[in-house]
Amino acid sequence: MKPAYLVTHSGGFHADELLSSVILTRLFPEAKIVRSRAPEWITPGSDRIIYDVGGAYDAQKQIFDHHQRGAPLREDEAPYSSFGLIWKHYGRDYLAAMNIPEAHVDALHASFDKSFVLPIDLMDNGALSPSSAGPLAGLTLSSLLETLKPNFDDKGDGADDRAFHAALAIARAFVEAGIGKRAAKLRAETLVLEAIEKTGEGRILELPMGMPFRPAIIKAGADHLLFVVHPRDGKDWCVTGIRKADDGFELRADLPKSWAGLTNGELEAASGVKGATFCHNGRFIAAATSREAALQMAEIAVREALAAEAGGSA
Repeated sequence: MKPAYLVTHSGGFHADELLSSVILTRLFPEAKIVRSRAPEWITPGSDRIIYDVGGAYDAQKQIFDHHQRGAPLREDEAPYSSFGLIWKHYGRDYLAAMNIPEAHVDALHASFDKSFVLPIDLMDNGALSPSSAGPLAGLTLSSLLETLKPNFDDKGDGADDRAFHAALAIARAFVEAGIGKRAAKLRAETLVLEAIEKTGEGRILELPMGMPFRPAIIKAGADHLLFVVHPRDGKDWCVTGIRKADDGFELRADLPKSWAGLTNGELEAASGVKGATFCHNGRFIAAATSREAALQMAEIAVREALAAEAGGSA
């Protein structure tokens, strides 16, 4: 039976019930949000889902609170907020409703839980202080959503509820964008893995468009790859280096030193490639007017990199 009501507490709001509401309103768009602490509303019933209020956690009865003694914990004993509980029980259905391919649902559910849901849970329970973000403490998602509460002296009828629904639209945008970005990375991984298989032992990976590529390269163990070539905005082609680590800028191989900072005719003369248009001074990306020119630049860069490696090991 689909719920007719989505029940959470009245008064001031926090990120966890806002984000829970994003999930539930997508799955049950006909259900009415009721913000109340009245016993007749926060008592479980077949016509409602109750969250962040009610003093109990019982998925069978569709009540998901975390403020009571003996509140639910994750396997690693990190505390749940209502968002974590709703995501645990309804997140996969939400992803299906977002048209995420079935093959990606479990991976996306886990990654979103770890990187997006868990921080909300920890902050809501006081297990993670906003101060840990230093000067950015006021810019965490939890903090930003709470700035949308009415001011203390706004006593107009329904001020809290109006602010809640306005904040809900903003919270929805963050969740949907977060899911969309993670889903895109999984789609990119599929494309990159296919391209790696096609490339074989070649040193240059050609992709059909710009996309995140390093995670798939690492996953495939394609340590032999040195450069990536792909079209950009339908106008030109890029040659891009591959970073050795996520948190650094060191590349597996740099573009040739003689190209650094050059453009157009100067770069064509230095590289010997007609159609070469740009090389960043940092030598991590270059551009050309055509696929052929970009591949030629990449091949030259590979030869120089391999020659330098051989010379260094001699």
